Amino acid sequence: MTHHRPEPDLLTIAAGWADPAGWPVTLRFDPAARWYARLAVTDEHEVWALTWLPGQGTDLHDHGGSSGAFRVVSGALTEETVRAGRLRPRLLPAGVGRRFGPRHVHQVTNRGPAPAVSVHVYRPALLRMTRYHLLDGRLRVAEVAEAGRSW
Repeated sequence: MTHHRPEPDLLTIAAGWADPAGWPVTLRFDPAARWYARLAVTDEHEVWALTWLPGQGTDLHDHGGSSGAFRVVSGALTEETVRAGRLRPRLLPAGVGRRFGPRHVHQVTNRGPAPAVSVHVYRPALLRMTRYHLLDGRLRVAEVAEAGRSW
């Protein structure tokens, strides 16, 4: 009889990486663009750190079929998801996290006055991300970005 090991909760994994002192990279902030670095990779998932100066954010995007979670380590981020053809914001302060499924589309921005740091976990590892425009209440594909080329 084989025992199926339950997959670890991605938000729990993100919480385990919430202290930058334990990261294998030095935290940086880049005024030109969001800074990011992969902290860990296993057969099941990968972990990324991101930094966000005020005003920095992502385009509207998905995660190429990967499920995920992210946790705000410091500062605050605003996640916007599409509901009824409009972007709906949700403020995520430090210590708060969010899980999402393989078809989740969102954009994340630092709308606050202070720098922000977050940890993101994806299962499986990201191979592609699709960026979207919201036009007339509908998502339209803008670009498909591939791992190894776009990041």
